Amino acid sequence: MERKREKSEIICFFTRLTILVGMLLILFGVIFGITTVKNNDMFPKFSAGDVLLYYRLDKKCVAQDVVVIKKGHRQYIGRVVAKEGDKVEITEEGELKINDSAVVENDIFYKTLRYENGISYPLTLKKGQYFILCDYREGVKDSRFYGAVNKKEIKGKVMTVLRRSGL
Repeated sequence: MERKREKSEIICFFTRLTILVGMLLILFGVIFGITTVKNNDMFPKFSAGDVLLYYRLDKKCVAQDVVVIKKGHRQYIGRVVAKEGDKVEITEEGELKINDSAVVENDIFYKTLRYENGISYPLTLKKGQYFILCDYREGVKDSRFYGAVNKKEIKGKVMTVLRRSGL
């Protein structure tokens, strides 16, 4: 009788474990994502090695949202500065203009310079496109390098960051 009870408890444990693993797979495979910051492209907000938690289900972005994107086989993290229908221009002096208005970015400490082999300006974003820039604007790969980002290339919006020192 005791052996039957132990077998029943073991089956119950593995059933609960299977359900828990299934829920975690759904939670972090469909709803949320976790990634690490590979470099300092988003410095000073995020540093290399930081762990980001992002939400996969809401792909509608607004200016200032930080997103995780996949271009080709590479993953990038950047900040949305313009959305579909917006006209983006980066002047020779390193000024960002959206719809002919200069954008004042209080938390960005670097000029937004054009790339020589980058895209041509002004650029009007098509339906479902976003213009993404990194916070550290010098020499990083963002929309100045690879062009506009399509909605389907956005993996999710960053919700929070876990610092390396906090792990």
